Amino acid sequence: MERFYLGFGLGMQEMIVIFLIVLLLFGAKKIPELARGIGKGMGEFKKAKHEFEREITMGEEEGKREWDRVSEDRKKSSDSHSQD
Repeated sequence: MERFYLGFGLGMQEMIVIFLIVLLLFGAKKIPELARGIGKGMGEFKKAKHEFEREITMGEEEGKREWDRVSEDRKKSSDSHSQD
């Protein structure tokens, strides 16, 4: 018999038990509020993740431009010393 697994290696029976426990603890009226809160939290997390990735990318690009500028300055400096 093949088992159907959801995330984290949990089967359907385990998920049903967890859902029933949540239902008993919070009640049917609170579950939609909890789901909305979790959804908003995930949205904020994704937004912060994208912002962090954007900052890292901008920092890498700025570092590369600075490295290229310094390398170019050194090259010009060594060329001018060679000509003297």
